[in-house]
Amino acid sequence: MDETDGRFLVTHADDDSAVLKDVDRGQVHTLGENPGVESGDVIDGTVAPEPPMEVTYRLVDVERRRSVGIERSPEPPTTQERTIATEQPVGELTREERAGVGEIHVLTVPDGETDDAVDDVVDDEATLVRAARLDVDRVEVRSEPGVVSVRYLP
Repeated sequence: MDETDGRFLVTHADDDSAVLKDVDRGQVHTLGENPGVESGDVIDGTVAPEPPMEVTYRLVDVERRRSVGIERSPEPPTTQERTIATEQPVGELTREERAGVGEIHVLTVPDGETDDAVDDVVDDEATLVRAARLDVDRVEVRSEPGVVSVRYLP
């Protein structure tokens, strides 16, 4: 097998190994050794299979390493986000590009399920995968009853 260049999210790390998910292709690579990465890190680099069986990988090059922070903001959704929410039915998601880098996602949820929806967004690996794909360093989650905004920010 050949080396694979990509953007990887570290989905698991302990003293002995780590698991990297290629955020663009979905491929999962288990490292035979942990080269010092931590869960939640985003690595732009290269992985290669370890001989002879090629069932585990090693991180052969790190072009860039960063972490993505996810925070629950005490601020409510912006006026723009609230407007988007009023124009969509409950259970819908709207994605908007930000001026510059990133995206804003607006979700409408039943009023009584807002806190659970925020917890789901914060705990979901897909939130980190999307942040890595968008090449942002921070995710801010804002909410008010019935509305959750997820802001992918540089």
